[in-house]
Amino acid sequence: MKILVAYASKHGSTTGIAEGIAAKLRAADHEVDVGPVAEVADVGTYDAYVVGSAVYYGGWMKEATAFVESNTAWLARRPVWLFSSGPIGPAAPADPKELPALREAIAPLDHRVFYGALDRHHLSIGERIVVGAVKAPDGDYRDWQRIDAWADEIAHEIAKLEAAPA
Repeated sequence: MKILVAYASKHGSTTGIAEGIAAKLRAADHEVDVGPVAEVADVGTYDAYVVGSAVYYGGWMKEATAFVESNTAWLARRPVWLFSSGPIGPAAPADPKELPALREAIAPLDHRVFYGALDRHHLSIGERIVVGAVKAPDGDYRDWQRIDAWADEIAHEIAKLEAAPA
């Protein structure tokens, strides 16, 4: 199967997660393209999708939501996995506010929330004010074992789909 791993990332944490997932899928002998949702030229050329977004103020980035909305016809007919990246520190991971609508529109096989990373040096002044107000701690909180395990689950599910009679 040809798989697209598409994402929306503002500061790179979600990019890293998407690239890690793509690497695991490639290691399982799948053909994988990975890139920002804004750069996807033709979703119709893929057999399966992993779509992710950074989460800000409880929701996906606009371009990620727009990608799903504008490609619902394709995504609803093929296997799709979604992921969100964003909580840091001790904050409990929460589903993005768009998830119920995304589930209704495309019926993804799974959705996971992964902790993100924060480096204040890469933030705008406005973003620094917000993270300071909520006392968000700097650091990389991505759990690579958990991310890799989920990517392995996806690879396993795709292998089962490939083996199923047409």
